[in-house]
Amino acid sequence: MGVPMMDSAQQIIRTLLCQAGEGPEWEALTPLSGDGSDRPFFRVGLGAASYLVAFPSPTMARARAEAHAAYRIGTHFQQAGVPVPAIHAYDQASGAILFEDLGNRLLFHEVREGEAERVAGFYRQAVTLLADLQLGAREGFDAQWCWDTPRYDRELMIQRESDYFAREFCGRFMGIHELPAGLTAEFAALAERNSLASANSLIHRDFQSRNLMVQGDRLRVIDFQGARFGPLAYDLASLVNDPYVELSEAAKDGLIRHYLDRVNTYISLDQVQFMGEYYHIALQRNLQVLGAYAFLTLERGKAFFRAYIDPALHRLSTLLATKLAADYPVLHDLVDQIHASRQEDPTYHV
Repeated sequence: MGVPMMDSAQQIIRTLLCQAGEGPEWEALTPLSGDGSDRPFFRVGLGAASYLVAFPSPTMARARAEAHAAYRIGTHFQQAGVPVPAIHAYDQASGAILFEDLGNRLLFHEVREGEAERVAGFYRQAVTLLADLQLGAREGFDAQWCWDTPRYDRELMIQRESDYFAREFCGRFMGIHELPAGLTAEFAALAERNSLASANSLIHRDFQSRNLMVQGDRLRVIDFQGARFGPLAYDLASLVNDPYVELSEAAKDGLIRHYLDRVNTYISLDQVQFMGEYYHIALQRNLQVLGAYAFLTLERGKAFFRAYIDPALHRLSTLLATKLAADYPVLHDLVDQIHASRQEDPTYHV
C-alpha cells in the first residue's frame, strides 16, 4: 500500500486526467500538504484549468477504504446539492481522486483577513449548508460507504475522544500520567448521556473553519470522508467552538438560532432538548480536539497545531465553568489545574 513512487503517481495522474476528458500532459504539477493528514496532494495545472489530486495516506492501515469513502460520499453529496468539490475521476486501484481545484482560501483565512460583515455572512451560510448536509443529504446515504464506523456512538466517544484526550493531551503533552480517580467514570457518563441523543442525521465530524473553503461568495465543504450518522449537535459544536476562530458569545448564540431555524424547515425539533444535548456534545468534541492537537504536535511534528492548544483548553475550561461542572467535577478540577498551569507558564509541557 504506501504512496506511489513519483513516476507511478504521475502515470496515475495522467490516467485520471484522461478519464476527465483532458490530455495526459500538464503544465505544472505542485505537491501540497494537508492539515492533520499525511495524504499526498498535488495541484495539476493545465493552462486555464486546474485540478487537485488526492492519494491515500501512506501510513494508515485502511487508507484505500478511506479513499473509497471519500469518492462515494463525495459523489453522493455532490448529487444531493451539498457544495463539495466536484469529483472528475477516480482510480479504484490506487485510491487516487481527481477533484475540482477550489484554490487556497479557507474560512479560517477569511476570518483573519476579511471584513466583519462578510465573515458573518459566511458563518450564516455555513450553518445553513450544515443543516442541509445533515438532513437534506441523509436520504440515500448508505452507511456501507463509511470507512471507519457507520455511526458516531458510545464506543467511539470513549476510545477516540475522551481516552484520546487522556492519553495524548494529559499524558503525552502535559505529562500527567496518574489521572485523578473518578475521571474514567465521568468519561463513561458523558458518553452514555451523549449516546442517548438521536443519531439519525449525517455528521461531517470535522466541520470547522479549516474544512470550509471560500470560492467567491460561496462556501465549499472539504475533508468529508469521515461522514457518518450521528447527533445533529456535533457538527454545530465543532463550528461554533472552533479553536481556530474566536467568536463572541453573541455571535455563537446568533449562529445557533440561525441553524435551528434552518433545521426546522426539515424536522420539528425540540429546541430545549437540543440545547441540553448541545453542551454535553460540545464538551465531548472539545476532548477530541485537544487529543488531536497534542497528537499532531508531538507525533506528527506539525507545529501549526501547537498554537491552538491553549485556545482549545480555554474553550474546554469555559464549557466546564457552566452547569456542566456539577456533572463532571473531577474533569472540571483537572482542566482548571491544567489551564492555570498553562496560563502561568505556556511553555510547560513534556
